[in-house]
Amino acid sequence: MGAVKRRSANKPANENALIETPLTQAALEAYLWGAATLLRGLVDAGDYKQFIFPLLFFKRISDVYDEERAEALALYGDEELADKPENHRFQIPNGAHWEDIRRSPSDAGKALADAMMAIEGANPAQLNGVFGDAQWTNKNRLPDETLKNLVEHFSKEKLSITRVPEDELGRAYEFLVKKFADDSGHTAQEFYTNRTLVKLMTQMLKPLPEESVYDPTCGTGGMLVSAVAEVRRQKLEYRSVRLYGQERNVMSSAIARMNLFLHGIEDFEIARGDTLVNPEFTDGDALQTFDVVLANPPYSIKQWNRKAFINDKWGRNEWGAPPQNRADYAFFQHIVKSLNPTSGRCAILFPHGVLFRNDERTMREKLVRSDLLECVLGLGPGLFYNSPMEACVVICRSSRPAHQRGKILFVNAVAEIDRIRGQSFLSDDHIKKILTTYEAFDDIKGFASVVTRDDVLSNDASLSIPLYVKTSPTTESSRPDLTKLISKWSDSAITVGEHAEKLLASLGDL
Repeated sequence: MGAVKRRSANKPANENALIETPLTQAALEAYLWGAATLLRGLVDAGDYKQFIFPLLFFKRISDVYDEERAEALALYGDEELADKPENHRFQIPNGAHWEDIRRSPSDAGKALADAMMAIEGANPAQLNGVFGDAQWTNKNRLPDETLKNLVEHFSKEKLSITRVPEDELGRAYEFLVKKFADDSGHTAQEFYTNRTLVKLMTQMLKPLPEESVYDPTCGTGGMLVSAVAEVRRQKLEYRSVRLYGQERNVMSSAIARMNLFLHGIEDFEIARGDTLVNPEFTDGDALQTFDVVLANPPYSIKQWNRKAFINDKWGRNEWGAPPQNRADYAFFQHIVKSLNPTSGRCAILFPHGVLFRNDERTMREKLVRSDLLECVLGLGPGLFYNSPMEACVVICRSSRPAHQRGKILFVNAVAEIDRIRGQSFLSDDHIKKILTTYEAFDDIKGFASVVTRDDVLSNDASLSIPLYVKTSPTTESSRPDLTKLISKWSDSAITVGEHAEKLLASLGDL
């Protein structure tokens, strides 16, 4: 592998220009987005992330390595001691530092790919596969000149911890994720969930020190980051929180790991793979269980192995097998099966259709009878990224207080939403109102109702919020069953798509 290079060999060409004064948040965000703009016209907006995030992470760990080495050198006064592994969070092998790539005379893509591979190899327990699968050597897609321009752009600023603390870099990273979502449109929901909604979900579950937090479809890790941020906000020991996530998309899983590292989080496991097909977190012949589960599963996917789920070896089919054209209740049952039997609680973001669709009624009835369901929260439109659909959050708990057993809290917070520059979000006042209502677990006229399990079962186990939370006549007339109309439209779109596929297949046989 080769020895780690000494600091003198890694001295930036413009080191004097890289001043140590902290970067402002605005300057940091402009600097990061400036890198993405260099790719416009060459790379699809949805693919910015697979190039920009690895470069950002590479630059950060190189600058932090230099910072750690300088501190060790000042302490020991000896270069060999300063190079010792115990003085560094990550090891950077000989020839794999950012400045080595910057000085590469030609074939920058190969030099970069080799350096990233060397860093992953030198830190197998932490960084194996962290840089993703971008095609750095594909010059048709990313010419040498463009790559060198990207490297030079990132070289303009030093990203040491002194200059860019982890909290600031984490916020800038979240800014970049959202900007990529804005530019990529239809692909956004694969890696971005509305952060104000994630904040609400996390505060409802209240993760605690030493607890485990799991996201079975973690995307880029935003919900896991939010869990740690909530523990910190409570001024509790956040470093003891254990994070687990699984993500089927290779690049998104790599970005999740970079995201956590860039937020200063190190105690986590991010697994690659399809959670329904091959859950990675298991305990013998059962699923591993967790204290907190936060999730935004992919909406109504139809390309999934229903046949295998009917005979699921992990027992995730206790309520039954969902229809082929929507796997929502497959993810739901996986999550419930992953709850710690004593301390487990989950918050799941779903479209409203899961609350009342007829072909899921039997499964919904078993959910209600289980007495796991604590709260059904209806939220306004636009909180699914780039979609007009209204969102709902379903909260379940393994162990509920005696006064809540056999009851479900319904909250109609559809009106609790703000919209600025085309983006919907929850304000701090909205979050406070919803959270206070949830914690009180009591009736509030026109906003919340506590309903018995038997009453829900008498309504064919429908969890449709307007059945239980009666709003004013004015509101009813202005919004006639909008959630059902949207769900019906979505269902009809799926049906039309299926018929179109069959028609095309038949035409192909002619």
